[in-house]
Amino acid sequence: MKLSARNQIAGTIHTVKPGATTTHVTVEIAGGVTITASITNEAAEELALKPGMKAFAVVKASDVMVGV
Repeated sequence: MKLSARNQIAGTIHTVKPGATTTHVTVEIAGGVTITASITNEAAEELALKPGMKAFAVVKASDVMVGV
């Protein structure tokens, strides 16, 4: 699969927590850092996400803000 998004971060799925309408998926990347995505339950089921699977966190945003 090829994507136009440039921010593709490889990692391993750490947790998959389904909710009423969305599933929170935590991807662990290098150094124990995690990124959590909120996706539809249908997408999580279609992808058959499970802890331990290799995955990519793909970040596509028109704006990125930093606060200190």
